[in-house]
Amino acid sequence: MKEIEFNLLTEPWVRVRRPDNTVQEVSLTDALLHAQDYVDLAGEIPTQDAAMLRLLLAVLFTVFSRVNAKGKPQPLAQSDDALERWSELWQLGHFPAEPVRDYLEQWKDRFWLFHPTHPFWQVPTLSNGIEFDGKKLNGERAESGNKTPLFQNISKAECAVLTYAQAARWLIYQNGYDERGGRPKAGNKPRHGVGWLGQIGFVAVKGKNLYETLLRNMAFSTEQDALREKQLPCWEREHARTEQSVEIVMPKNQAELLTLQSRRILLIRSEEMPGVVGYEVLGGDYWDSENAFGEQMTLWRRTSKENEKVTYEPQQHEMGKQLWRELPAMLDPEGRKPGVLIWNQKLQSLRILSKKEQIVISVVGIRYDDQGASVKDVYTDQLEMQLATLNNLGRKWTVRISREVQRCEETAKNIGTLCVELKLAGGLDYNKVKGFKDKQKVTEDARAQFYFAVDQPFRQWLQAIDPEQDDPDEAALRWQAQARNIAEKLGKQMVMEAGNAALKGHRIVVDKDKKTERAILYTSPKAYNCFRAKLWEIYPKTEP
Repeated sequence: MKEIEFNLLTEPWVRVRRPDNTVQEVSLTDALLHAQDYVDLAGEIPTQDAAMLRLLLAVLFTVFSRVNAKGKPQPLAQSDDALERWSELWQLGHFPAEPVRDYLEQWKDRFWLFHPTHPFWQVPTLSNGIEFDGKKLNGERAESGNKTPLFQNISKAECAVLTYAQAARWLIYQNGYDERGGRPKAGNKPRHGVGWLGQIGFVAVKGKNLYETLLRNMAFSTEQDALREKQLPCWEREHARTEQSVEIVMPKNQAELLTLQSRRILLIRSEEMPGVVGYEVLGGDYWDSENAFGEQMTLWRRTSKENEKVTYEPQQHEMGKQLWRELPAMLDPEGRKPGVLIWNQKLQSLRILSKKEQIVISVVGIRYDDQGASVKDVYTDQLEMQLATLNNLGRKWTVRISREVQRCEETAKNIGTLCVELKLAGGLDYNKVKGFKDKQKVTEDARAQFYFAVDQPFRQWLQAIDPEQDDPDEAALRWQAQARNIAEKLGKQMVMEAGNAALKGHRIVVDKDKKTERAILYTSPKAYNCFRAKLWEIYPKTEP
């Protein structure tokens, strides 16, 4: 077994998608220098891609905070310098080879996956960590709560022994998304929580290719103190921290933040073949999440009460909830937008990006069990619209869009009420059915049907908005007519499916054994008429 093995700058391990839709493994150097030739990252699961994107960004922040596009030393000192540097790179259409190669060559010895003193993103002296086998390292197996998938991408043998390329990808993933761990072999420190990326609602901006995606998320700080702070990615540290679960101050520089050592990890190689059979892990560095605005790639939620100092925490995504339903939180003028969106808005307001520039907002979410001990689900979604819709030009639009999302929520609730009343009309007595009064659970499928039916039309309406040309009121009214028709069609379908029993109806006793006890007749025509009347309240006018 070689002491030094598998350099991430020269060995193929980063999975990318080519324009012909094939997936290829390339070196970290190639992923950056040929980013314009790749459509996107193509890791095993979306969360792995999110973690990998941040690693690539850390390299770019480090390089181009120190040198310009020609490779000449020119540290950033003012916000104008950062904007000029970004514009320079945008106009090139690719990342310049010389400065990237020079930097990576300088630090090549820190990119060995296996090294006696500096294994990449690992702690070489780790000895009291919790040991796991290769199956645990493989996050693809954990993607759906360790349930056996219908179509397995990997065999049990492949799970147990990972190639070096696989192990490198999952090492990056584990540092960001690792589950809440158990106690170490020694010491009495508390168990570590989930990794930092598992605590946030990950948001990124997608471009036409990997180069554009990287650059659109390369959000330089506009604060002079942060700009002048030296970029310090994990591989530039002389020694990795070794203590378990250390609270640190959130770094002001993006490279250090993006390469947070959320876990102390050491990969374990097979003695029989080239491969990784397990790893040791301890809790690593963490910081206070309150007002952690150095994090540019998350949603935020306001946590302060009225008359208190305003505070924010990262807002995680709700599994299965369409991204457009989160727009009110993103568009709220009194809230806080993700840093990458603010940066793109700034670029457009300064005319570095064009007036007609599109923005594709991409999100990745993860759900753990109640203890944070295992991954239950992974979620991803994206939404396309004109960037100006989010900018100053689109202020009159943000109110309309948020209101239309709210109307959809009200309509889904109305669909749920119809569902309940049709069940009662069909003869289901909620007095005798356990849990029936929990209407959220009873109506979940009906509401999901509405959101499914309205999903693509809403995305298309949003994407077609031209804030410079369109009239917000007319566009909103056109959408309202479409949304109302979709809801009415679904309502009629639900009535038909309820059948003759619901048409005839049933009387249900409410407030039994109380002074207010009474019998209510539920029928499908009555339920539909109430549903339709409420629909007219939500969408009172359907023509522009």
